[in-house]
Amino acid sequence: MGKTLLEIKRALDGNLGRRLTLKANGGRRKTVERSGILAETYPSVFVIELDQDENSFERVSYSYADVLTETVELTFFDDKTSGSVALSGQ
Repeated sequence: MGKTLLEIKRALDGNLGRRLTLKANGGRRKTVERSGILAETYPSVFVIELDQDENSFERVSYSYADVLTETVELTFFDDKTSGSVALSGQ
């Protein structure tokens, strides 16, 4: 998707309130998968409210650089169709 931090932020601004699944690098060859809703965007970070039945904490935040460097991969679900839209640094 976006190739600059500003493009990634704008793409996320347009998807506020949408359901998503995120894959994040958990370190030591671990990948963490979580689902939730894109809640807020700030100048340097964005916040995701996680589904409470799956997670022990409510919210996580990541920087736009995490998306750019593909440390975090976001997949948004389209409510109108069964498809999804992926957002990565490339």
